[in-house]
Amino acid sequence: MKQIKLLVLAGGFGKRLRSAVSDVPKPLAPVNGRPFLSYQIANWLDQGVGLLAFLLHYEVNSIEVFLESCRKQNRFENCEIRTLKESEPLGTGGAVAFAVQQLQLTGEFLVANADTWLGSGVQQVFEAEAPALATVQVEDSERYGSVQVENNKVVAFKEKQHSSGPGFINAGLYHLNADLFKDWNGQPFSLERELFPKLANSGILKSVFLETDFIDMGVPEDYFRLCQWIESGKKGAL
Repeated sequence: MKQIKLLVLAGGFGKRLRSAVSDVPKPLAPVNGRPFLSYQIANWLDQGVGLLAFLLHYEVNSIEVFLESCRKQNRFENCEIRTLKESEPLGTGGAVAFAVQQLQLTGEFLVANADTWLGSGVQQVFEAEAPALATVQVEDSERYGSVQVENNKVVAFKEKQHSSGPGFINAGLYHLNADLFKDWNGQPFSLERELFPKLANSGILKSVFLETDFIDMGVPEDYFRLCQWIESGKKGAL
């Protein structure tokens, strides 16, 4: 059985959340007395992840101290942990390309956003043919931008300002191949704005629809909603 390798995008500045959480980086935002990342890690390990690589830039030391505390508490049993530090922001695509280089990755791996909660989906996305992108359905796609899907393939992306009402959105979990990054020139770039539209235009980007709990806790409103949901024992729908 292939080891599930998961690269975690955790280097962002979290500017939109600072009015609610200003003293720690976004992945460590407190949720019911625990850093949000602790819930993420437990969830990923429960879904069979065997390698977690955290791609870091902002507040690196805080996240590394947290991960070291997890090691001491034996939370990473049967899972290899790596951290990579970007000397300058590389964007989501550059961060993944940098990780592919530094970890000498070959073949396939998963990528996830540190600030996006998905109750399940790791195995489902990993079993899909790469390149693949997890999608979920929301009542209002305006905040996120929408994904147009036909026959389980992503055919187009709509920017936030052109999207509204119910629709499918990017759920922040991807199945990619190292070969997609072999020609990286060392410059910052975006998965969402550059790589994925290119793959969609080529007709090779698959959509993996997930029916699971989803929330992007990057803005105060959704962060507080996540906190209430966790505090309630995950009762009801997010």
